[in-house]
Amino acid sequence: MDNHTKITTLFLDIGGVLLTNGWDRAARKLAIQTFDLDALETEERHHLTFDTYEEGKLTLDEYLTRVVFYKERSFSRQDFRDFMYAQSAPYPEMLELIPKLKEKYKLKIAIVNNEGRELNEHRIHHFNISRFVDFYISSCFVHFRKPDADIYKIALDIAQVKPAEVVYIEDRSMFIDVAAGLGINGVCHTDYESTLNKLAGFGLVL
Repeated sequence: MDNHTKITTLFLDIGGVLLTNGWDRAARKLAIQTFDLDALETEERHHLTFDTYEEGKLTLDEYLTRVVFYKERSFSRQDFRDFMYAQSAPYPEMLELIPKLKEKYKLKIAIVNNEGRELNEHRIHHFNISRFVDFYISSCFVHFRKPDADIYKIALDIAQVKPAEVVYIEDRSMFIDVAAGLGINGVCHTDYESTLNKLAGFGLVL
């Protein structure tokens, strides 16, 4: 980072940073066990269609039709949706940290994440993420998914900031690398304490 460049903006992932992942392998494994689904068939159908859902080109009902309700089930769509939503849990320290940094340094806060619309909106509203976020560059809204560099270009355009003014907090190192190719500073999040230390290197200290 250019030591003379002031950080004005944070780009944040949600899953793995602010909250647990919305619908990851562990959640699907639990769903397979809970609803007695065929594991191989469910995972294959998921992988064939989930990217399209995250890009905002399918509704959650359409995704579930392809992955779960392609045949009669003993449970309802609402049962399954409720189960999906219930898998999200907060990381309280991170949810407290970001608003404090925003207030102290007058930062712009943008979400840059891959998520399907219904899951995304549930997580945003249920955990009150909008209380500190200025705008959302979510895959379901902009129809690009990380690691496509265009999603970061859109975020920069909307924020109207230079890449060097941004710190991007993300739990997947490859996504950090792609953003770095555009000149965006990255913090690969593994835990609260290490992220605090890395942010201090950019002059963001509480």
